[in-house]
Amino acid sequence: MLTLFLIRHGETDAVGRSLMGWIPGCRLNPTGTAQAEKLAEKLSRYPIAAIYTSPLERAVETAAPIAARKSLQLQRSNHLGEWRPGVWEGETISELDRVEEWRRFNAFRGGVRPAGGETMNEVQARMLLQIECLQERHDGQMVAAVSHAEPIRAVLAHYAGIPLDLALRLEIGPASVSVIRIDEWAPKLLCVNGTGDLAV
Repeated sequence: MLTLFLIRHGETDAVGRSLMGWIPGCRLNPTGTAQAEKLAEKLSRYPIAAIYTSPLERAVETAAPIAARKSLQLQRSNHLGEWRPGVWEGETISELDRVEEWRRFNAFRGGVRPAGGETMNEVQARMLLQIECLQERHDGQMVAAVSHAEPIRAVLAHYAGIPLDLALRLEIGPASVSVIRIDEWAPKLLCVNGTGDLAV
């Protein structure tokens, strides 16, 4: 059994405004830094055995206070990285809302690939591969993984049996925690988009 805390990175100046993808230099703003410290305090009560993170700065900066509280070494994984939006990387949401292919992607996430980018099926597959590795390494333990909104949505959609085309119905806010317990019988979603106390 694995209990997985899936954490979205804290607030950045780009959240809700631009698709930063893998562009370097997108860091937490002061609100995001405060969120990361609050998360570390909230999660300190749980016996988290390991913490993994996307290699992008905003995720590492969110994971670092949690790791410090637990005296754990951060383990970076590209599998936990942001969805690669290809030609849309760096574009503002307001600009993209006028692009037909972007609108089509949001209506048919299971089948539209942005030019030069990833499909959501590919994001889901790499995230699930990472989780499978965590199950093998950390059987019976609690593990934290810091990632990004779209990859987390893809994972939750899988375990909830929701088509990727409907994944936008899952709200995943900055510094939120979603908790999945995976045992030999079936996964259980214990919390989605948690920003207060966690009933785990």
